Amino acid sequence: MPNADPFTDALHEWIESFMHHSMRNFILYAKEKGLSMSQIGALFHLHRMGTCGVSDIGDDLGVTSAAASQMLERLVQQELITRSEDPNDRRGKQIILTDRGQQTVRQAILARQHWLDQLAASLTPGEKQQVLTALQILTARSSQLGDGPN
Repeated sequence: MPNADPFTDALHEWIESFMHHSMRNFILYAKEKGLSMSQIGALFHLHRMGTCGVSDIGDDLGVTSAAASQMLERLVQQELITRSEDPNDRRGKQIILTDRGQQTVRQAILARQHWLDQLAASLTPGEKQQVLTALQILTARSSQLGDGPN
């Protein structure tokens, strides 16, 4: 439904286009690697956190620890993560990305960003400067809003 504000409408259109293109390549990459979105989510969580436990991943993905554990076992079998005893709590497991897992995350990020390189290459130097200025303003304002609820 169109908004009364053309600026807001343009932002909505941009976000829709951005998400469509970036997620399309991301999903195609995941399918090519035989990974589910939950598995990719777990890999990205580990990429951000460095190491964590099964329940941390389950909480992040909104699944039970049992479901997370089964999903993680498949990642262990694919040699994307290692699961070992937590040195601080022998009852828990410590999950870490392997080098292959790190490479998979990097490739997923590149797959998601590839279309941006194509888009940037299609812009003139003047258009790039306009967009750069606008993005800097939007980034500054969005960081001022914070992550709180609307």
